[in-house]
Amino acid sequence: MEKQFLIVVCGPTASGKTALAAQLAKDMDGEVVSADSMQIYKGLDIAVAKPTEQEMLGVPHHLIDFLDPQQSFSVADYVKLAGGVISDIAARGKQPIVAGGTGLYISSLVDNISFDDECGQDTEYRAGLAVLAKEKGGEYLLDMLKKIDPQTAAQLHPNNVKRIIRALEVYKLSGRTMTELREESRKRPSPYIPCMMMIDHDRQTLYDRIDRRVDMMLESGLIDEARRFYSQSEYPTAAQAIGYKELKPYLDGKEPLEQCVDRLKQQTRRYAKRQLTWFYRDKRIFRIPADNSTSLKEILGNAKKYIKTCRNSG
Repeated sequence: MEKQFLIVVCGPTASGKTALAAQLAKDMDGEVVSADSMQIYKGLDIAVAKPTEQEMLGVPHHLIDFLDPQQSFSVADYVKLAGGVISDIAARGKQPIVAGGTGLYISSLVDNISFDDECGQDTEYRAGLAVLAKEKGGEYLLDMLKKIDPQTAAQLHPNNVKRIIRALEVYKLSGRTMTELREESRKRPSPYIPCMMMIDHDRQTLYDRIDRRVDMMLESGLIDEARRFYSQSEYPTAAQAIGYKELKPYLDGKEPLEQCVDRLKQQTRRYAKRQLTWFYRDKRIFRIPADNSTSLKEILGNAKKYIKTCRNSG
């Protein structure tokens, strides 16, 4: 079977990957497939930085805003769904472009890894971990995971309790870490020729962009969005998104807004650092250098040059 040429724009939050992917898709007659584990959920908009209609540039974007927050969704689900969408895009003569910051989604898709559902479930163990998370917090569970599977732990945020629990559950059931299972499944041939890239800002520039992003989110109504979701107890996924949990002390009248916003910026920077750790580890990813003075036009030019190199070598 002929492999599909697949452009992947990845990177940490606030790095500019959404704008780059949309512009590439517009210029190359392509469509964007999201690789973001929180943008899949309906109603989680500002906190997860879903692209606006204006940011999409009239380009079709897939796997965004399609799932109810109370529904579960695994990495295996993503690989199957994204694979189908990519095939459909290619069948219509368009260029599929995967864009997002969830490294586990991206690596599992590109390398055709689908293992999560094969391990089964242990509902009692899972429930026990959920109680532990409520008592001691997500950071405690993440520390547990770091001891057995530091690679997977590096990709997860403490708020993402569901995926931390799943990683621990997989290890209990199989005796192998998610990282080990991913490596085993790499033996399966991938249907893609990946051309992977990320915008690589210096650390301070990225942190400045994150701070500006948070300020813009607040101006766009993040507080009201967080208040709405915390009033709907049937939407537990909302609490996993960075931007909700950090604001809850303010919503509960326990802390001033400024203190909560500072914590939100700090947690977002920490998450970005974990994302960078994940993406830097994959040597296939071409880093496009950028700083505060680098324009999107310059970044786009470097991206297109690399895509041409990928096509010639592929």
